[in-house]
Amino acid sequence: MSMTIASQYLDHSQSYPEYREMIDALLAQQKTTGDNHRPDMLEYTQLNVRRMKRLEKTTRLTEASLDLLRQIDRPLLWLAITEAWCGDAAQILPVLYKMAEQASRVELRTILRDEHPELMDAFLTDGARSIPKLIVIDAETCTILGDWGPRPAEAQTMVMAMKKALQGMEDPEARKARYRESQNELHRWYAHDKTQSIQREFNAQLRELLVTA
Repeated sequence: MSMTIASQYLDHSQSYPEYREMIDALLAQQKTTGDNHRPDMLEYTQLNVRRMKRLEKTTRLTEASLDLLRQIDRPLLWLAITEAWCGDAAQILPVLYKMAEQASRVELRTILRDEHPELMDAFLTDGARSIPKLIVIDAETCTILGDWGPRPAEAQTMVMAMKKALQGMEDPEARKARYRESQNELHRWYAHDKTQSIQREFNAQLRELLVTA
């Protein structure tokens, strides 16, 4: 049986430009999204703003992406579950926004994970509340067509390896250092990949959804 998205989630969602403005306003108050405003969370959010600004300027869509986006003949909502402090979201949302801009019948919306845990729990990744998670929705019927995320396959492999390594470490300082090193490795991967994996893997998922819907 097809699932539909509750209207309350769409009512609480924001456009990508609104999401960006909200993050800037929170940072001006020394805050980020959610309830955790520790200095490290603010640092992550500040880094993410710089990442998003860079990607908004530098992302180039592939011809395969452009061809697929121009073929979309039904109104779609792409609802991204996200948080401002999430590094993967900062790498991925600007690309999805660029893609949505090229599809006249697609609108990208964002919604915060920690304000809507029941929505997040319907889209877990191996039991975890991993973000970003993009839900593809038929805009006319609010039917959920599918989802994608939280990150490209190669990046996901890196993250799972990092989590496994951290489980075996008892020293808090060593864990913190390993976590930061792993995050740096992950973001170097994103920089080297130049959004190609995001586009390619989301294209494959979207193409399948459009054929089967």
